[in-house]
Amino acid sequence: MTTVYRMARHEMRLFVSLALWLARRTQGTAGGRAFGYARGQGSTLLGLAFVCVVETVGVSFMLRDMPLAHDVLLVVDVYTVLFVIGLHAAGVVRPHVLTGGALRVRHGAHADLRIPLASIAAVRRETRTTHKPEPDALDLIVGSQTTVTLELAEPVVHTSLLGRRRPVRVIRLYADDPGALVQALTAR
Repeated sequence: MTTVYRMARHEMRLFVSLALWLARRTQGTAGGRAFGYARGQGSTLLGLAFVCVVETVGVSFMLRDMPLAHDVLLVVDVYTVLFVIGLHAAGVVRPHVLTGGALRVRHGAHADLRIPLASIAAVRRETRTTHKPEPDALDLIVGSQTTVTLELAEPVVHTSLLGRRRPVRVIRLYADDPGALVQALTAR
């Protein structure tokens, strides 16, 4: 897949997430227990969307005497607002999902990993606010922190947004209720 295709697919996922969010539906949670993570990013992304709306109004006012520039930037600004709201919507409609045999770890439209429960060697509640890059670790950070750490007995392959594949043995993620996620995983 080309980079352009991957980016277009990502943006389509954001807009589908926006439609699902407006319809109050989730994606991929049937047959499992969902664990959200969007509360940690909601205020930041919605605040950014508000700033984008204010910027749209300001630029629209400044360019009222230049119709072509006004129309072009209005389209770009509206698209930006929808994109930012879509980022939040993707976090809401694509939660982590625990099923009978796997944990599906997600991060909006950016990451989606299926981890067989048999591969999880250890799980613990661990709040971290600093994340140094490690070659075999995946940090799915929300609001500059992670709250759950998964250590795997065997690596799973993570494919990045642009298609880079790498095996990971440690996954740190954010959950709105980390205690419930750790408890549910420990019970299985």
